[in-house]
Amino acid sequence: MTQVFINGARDEPNVREFESLDPSIQELILAATEARKQAYCPYSNFAVGAALRTSDGTIYSGCNIENGAYATCICAERTAAVKAISEGKRDFVACAVVAQQDNGFTTPCGVCRQFLSEFVNGKDIPLYAAKPTNLPLRVLCTSVLQLLPNGFSFLNGK
Repeated sequence: MTQVFINGARDEPNVREFESLDPSIQELILAATEARKQAYCPYSNFAVGAALRTSDGTIYSGCNIENGAYATCICAERTAAVKAISEGKRDFVACAVVAQQDNGFTTPCGVCRQFLSEFVNGKDIPLYAAKPTNLPLRVLCTSVLQLLPNGFSFLNGK
C-alpha cells in the first residue's frame, strides 16, 4: 500500500481539508497563523502560533517566546492559555496550533498537553494542527485528551 503525503504529513482519516472545516474552526486556525508571525525564536528558528477559543466564543492567541535561559521559554499554546486565564477565562472549547514541520504536523509538547488538560474541565476539546502554507491546506483534527491519555490531575476525581 502506498502512503500519500500531503504538506509533508501522511494523509490519515483524521486529516481534513481546511476548506471543509466549519468557519469557526477556520477562524481559529487563521488566528493561530497570525499569532505565529509574532514568534520570538532566535535560537530554534521554529515559530509556532496557537489560538484557544473559550466557551463564550472569545479567541486568545499566542506565539512561542524563547530566551537564552532555555527554561524560561514559553510555548505558543501556554502563551494563549495564560492570556485567557489572566482575563478570567478558564473554559476552553477548542485549540489550534500552526507551525512548519516538514514531516508531519506540530502538536503541543508534553508540557503544553498537560497544561491544557487542566482546563478542559473533565471533557475533551478538539485540537487542530496545521502548517502556515497557502490554501488549500490540510489540517490534523485530534483532541487534547487523544494527545494526552490518562493525564495527571488532582481535579475531577483523577
